[in-house]
Amino acid sequence: MKPLYSGKVRDVYDAGDDRLLFVASDRISVFDVVLPEPIPDKGRVLTAISAFWFENTTDILPNHMVSVDAADFPDVGVDDLAGRSMVVRRAEMLKIECIVRGYLSGSAWKEYKASGTMHGVPLPKGMQESDQLPEPVFTPSTKADTGHDENITVDQAADIVGADVVKQAAEASIALYRRGAEMALEKGIIIADTKFELGWIDGELALCDEVLTPDSSRFWDTKTYKPGATPPSFDKQPVRDWAESTGWNKQPPAPSLPAEVIDASRKRYVEAYERLTGRSFSDWPGVSK
Repeated sequence: MKPLYSGKVRDVYDAGDDRLLFVASDRISVFDVVLPEPIPDKGRVLTAISAFWFENTTDILPNHMVSVDAADFPDVGVDDLAGRSMVVRRAEMLKIECIVRGYLSGSAWKEYKASGTMHGVPLPKGMQESDQLPEPVFTPSTKADTGHDENITVDQAADIVGADVVKQAAEASIALYRRGAEMALEKGIIIADTKFELGWIDGELALCDEVLTPDSSRFWDTKTYKPGATPPSFDKQPVRDWAESTGWNKQPPAPSLPAEVIDASRKRYVEAYERLTGRSFSDWPGVSK
C-alpha cells in the first residue's frame, strides 16, 4: 500500500474508519536535505515522546491519538512498525503553524537583533540571545507546501484562519507549552520553543502530529544553558555540527554520516526521552533489548 503522504521523516497511511496510521521513520534531515543514513530508533523516540505528551495534556486539549499498540495497526505492507507508529483520528488541520516561544532564539533572535521586535511585536531592550522572555508568546507562521514556513503576525494569522480561531489556538498553544515547559524543567530540560499542529476533529480543536519532541522543539540542558549564546540541543545537533564542519554546500546529495555521529545523535534522542518521561527506552515496543 502506498502512503497517502511521505515526508522527510514521516509516512501516513489510510487506516480506514476515518483513521490514519502515522509511521515515524529513522530518516534525518538537515538544512532541508535528507541524509543517506538513518539514526537508529529516532522514529521510535519521536513516537514515544509524543505519546507521553498526548497522555499528559488531555485536560488542556483533546488530541488525535487512538493507539500505539501494534495489534491495532492496519496491514499496510510495511515491516518494523512497532514503536514507531500511531493510529490517529483524521483532522482538518489549521493552515498555520502554532509556535510558542519561551526564550529568544532562532529566527526570533535574528529579527530582534535587526529591529528589536519578535514577529513584529517590540520586546524589551538589551536582551541577549537565548534569554527567557517575560512570558511565553504565541508566534504563528505560515504552513508552506514547498519551501520554508514564514513568520507572520497574529493579525496575519487571523486573515488566514479567522480571529476567533487564532485566539483559541493561541490560548491552547500557550497552555500546552506551559505544561510541557514546567514538566521538562523538573527533569533538567528547558523547552525554549516549540511548534504545535492543531486541527478540527468532530467540531473540536485538537492537538495533532508530533508534540514537544526534539524535532519540533528546542530542548536545552539546564546544566549547559547560558544566555548570550546558543546552548547545545537534544536533537540533531551532532549531525548539524558535523555537516557544517565538512564544507558541504547544503544541497543534495548529502554526504554520508560517520558512525560516531550517528551514535552520538541516537544517544541524545534517547536521553531526551528517558529524562522527560523517567522511563527506560529499552521498554518501548520494537527497541532491541
